Amino acid sequence: MTRPSSTRRFQAVAAAALAAGTLVATTPAAQATARPGAHCTTPKLAAGWYGDNRARLQQLIDQYGGCDPYRPTRAKPVAVFDWDNTVVKNDVGDATMFWLLRNGKIRQPAGGDWTTTSRYLTPAAAQALAAACGPLARPGTPLPTGTPQGAACADELNAVYGTAATRTGAAAFAGWDRRTIEPAYAWLPQLTQGWTAAEVRRFAAAARAENLAAPVGATQRVGTSTTATGWVRYYDQQRDLIKGLQKAGFDVWISSASPQPVVEVWAQGVGVRADHVIGIRNTTGRNGAFTAHLQGCGSVEDGADTMITYVDGKRCWINKEVFGVHGAAAEKIQPAARRQVFAAGDSDTDISFLRDATALRLVVNRNKNELMCRAYDNSDGKWIVNPMFIEPKKQKTSPYPCSTTGYVDHDGTPGPVRRGDTSIVPDQTDRVF
Repeated sequence: MTRPSSTRRFQAVAAAALAAGTLVATTPAAQATARPGAHCTTPKLAAGWYGDNRARLQQLIDQYGGCDPYRPTRAKPVAVFDWDNTVVKNDVGDATMFWLLRNGKIRQPAGGDWTTTSRYLTPAAAQALAAACGPLARPGTPLPTGTPQGAACADELNAVYGTAATRTGAAAFAGWDRRTIEPAYAWLPQLTQGWTAAEVRRFAAAARAENLAAPVGATQRVGTSTTATGWVRYYDQQRDLIKGLQKAGFDVWISSASPQPVVEVWAQGVGVRADHVIGIRNTTGRNGAFTAHLQGCGSVEDGADTMITYVDGKRCWINKEVFGVHGAAAEKIQPAARRQVFAAGDSDTDISFLRDATALRLVVNRNKNELMCRAYDNSDGKWIVNPMFIEPKKQKTSPYPCSTTGYVDHDGTPGPVRRGDTSIVPDQTDRVF
């Protein structure tokens, strides 16, 4: 999926050197081409951004980009985007889950034991799923969740996935690290067990076609009574930004907590190749079919299922796949030579890889506590905030609880948001909406 790590290390060196400077527009002399006489035009971003955000992003392109990114004396600076609600409106993982349920593509687990699909599934959830789904199919075969007889099974699966609780309100997951994994997110790729990557990509492509064709605001029926979001749209501004960064010579990556094959399909729509997508990755069996276990990162081995592309897990996977850092070191903040110049995200799940960006960090405001605390605090001047490009949220009426409960620790304990020097971020007022 990735180029050799030695290439990653070589490419990172120049990006780090550039990262030490102040983000200002370059002079014409700084934009000189490597080939004498070659035409050079710096890409210009289209309109549609809040405040001076377009100017700040253009400065990033002008300073770090280059008209000939492949000259041997210059490495590509790295840019990393989250996917759901950062590059697109709504969630492509959700869109795929709903499609799987409506089309009967989730398989009965081995022995009818739902705990085999997630180490975090509670006994109450496993029992509820067995009761609703057990009589419907043999182990290893698809459940008829798109039919009337399978509607109750679809309801239970969707409740566990969407609310982390059973239909009766019992907790569905327990015992996870809040900074490395979200069990409900991980459960979606785990539920694709028995299918190959190519098959899951076909499912995702079908869901993509439906959701792009549906009008904005459309809903869909899942199971007996659940009305779910039925549409997704690419953000034109983000598509233009990705295109501009690529033209300027940036190495653009996607890091998402949706399944790897699903994001691969959607990322084609913004010109990002599959080998530049980092999603949740299943392990595979000898026949190439997915298992219910996940690939690991850093000190987490394949099949341990304790780290995905989520909060600190995103840092680990970016360090591993983009910069060639392996073992436990991938879980740590790297020197500037091994960090992205730019990052974009919309959620607390993106906070670690956003903080790692050395030049500029774009936040799409969805009123997420830790993320907005850090973005509005802007202690190093490298954060910019933009409202959602489609159906932006209204201003949050109460301050973000930065000084008390804005941060969620590994065990789920809330606490204050702290800067790098351990000082506490004061509560912040919502200002960009």
